Amino acid sequence: MDSRSHMCVAAAAAAAIAVAAWYQIWVALPWRRRRHQAGSERAGSVAHGVAGLIGNTPLVRINSLSEATGCEILGKAEYLNPGGSSKDRIALYLVEQAEAAGALEPHTGSCIFEGTSGSTGISLAMVARAKGYNCHIVMPSDQAIEKAQLLERYGAVVERVAPCSIVDRNNFVNVARRRAAEFTRSDTTGRRRGFFVDQFETPLNAQAHFETTGPEVVRQTGGRIDAFVHGSGTGGTIAGVTHCLKQRVPGVRCYLADPQGSGLANRVNHGVMFAATEREGTRRRQQVDTLVEGVGLNRLTRNFASLFRRAGADGEACLLDGAVAVSDQDAVRMARWLMAADGLFLGSSSAINCVAALNVARALGPGHTIVTVLADGGQRHLTKFWDDEAVAALGCPPVTPASLDEFDQTLERRG
Repeated sequence: MDSRSHMCVAAAAAAAIAVAAWYQIWVALPWRRRRHQAGSERAGSVAHGVAGLIGNTPLVRINSLSEATGCEILGKAEYLNPGGSSKDRIALYLVEQAEAAGALEPHTGSCIFEGTSGSTGISLAMVARAKGYNCHIVMPSDQAIEKAQLLERYGAVVERVAPCSIVDRNNFVNVARRRAAEFTRSDTTGRRRGFFVDQFETPLNAQAHFETTGPEVVRQTGGRIDAFVHGSGTGGTIAGVTHCLKQRVPGVRCYLADPQGSGLANRVNHGVMFAATEREGTRRRQQVDTLVEGVGLNRLTRNFASLFRRAGADGEACLLDGAVAVSDQDAVRMARWLMAADGLFLGSSSAINCVAALNVARALGPGHTIVTVLADGGQRHLTKFWDDEAVAALGCPPVTPASLDEFDQTLERRG
């Protein structure tokens, strides 16, 4: 090979080395690395069935409330869970805990039973269908009919019973417990079981939110949260999240949002379970005198009771810092306000949470971050809370307020 050929080979080798070096630099560039990592995250983000879609819901800034108060009012968008509410979390958690304990085995003809005002039932029916179980839901007959219709579309058996007190054997919760026992006794295979979820009393309800919802809020806010606001139905969400936040966020304040007819706000603020609408001769409807569905009680569930503890001679201590009593009228008006101002189509429990969050923001003053839960969307409330004629007949004109100044300021501090 002549010298000229040697020079060509050397030049080609040098060029190859240069290209290889530049390639290594290019691969190592930060923007390239971020792009590669992002692609990996997308590739690993495939959900494993319906269960994989539950949780990790976004926080959304509620612009109109934030701008009016000078606070950051953030809603945990639980209505974006696949079953349409925050109850998806406990449905999945409680079923998986039952499986781990050997109380449930899929594809054996076993059936999940629960007494519910609707949302938990819908979540359970969805999880049951995905995991290979049957589902039997008992619910009060005065709940919005579309909840029963959704349950039936998920393949659940729906049993509607007359509303009555929890002490009555025909209360929807007691009927569900009885149906589960009857189902189990009827089994001749030794494998088919009736599992009663017992969302109101099982501590696993609050535990689900302690392990999932609470840590998500801390992570999404970077721990910069001044107050948390939520209502109580079973008490699971407010108890689980409050216990989590009080452990992880120094100085955080937690408040109950309570609908009219419920005695929980007075229980938190004054230590007495009482609601003015429960006076003899004043009650219009059964259990809790409100058109808001799914929240408010006149008894302490085991989950909600976990927020209280004895404090010696000083009486009873409570992890909650206060409670906001929300009228039906304000709940209706807040739902209409959020639709008009923010494009948020929310259900009744979400509406009372937002009324209470507005109250807390006003009390704390500008510059604070308040988190609440947008627990449900308006789609399952079309024939009641979002039916203008229905709410007007119950004394709540369905008008959109001209300003947020029209909402009552009702926050009471515990003491």
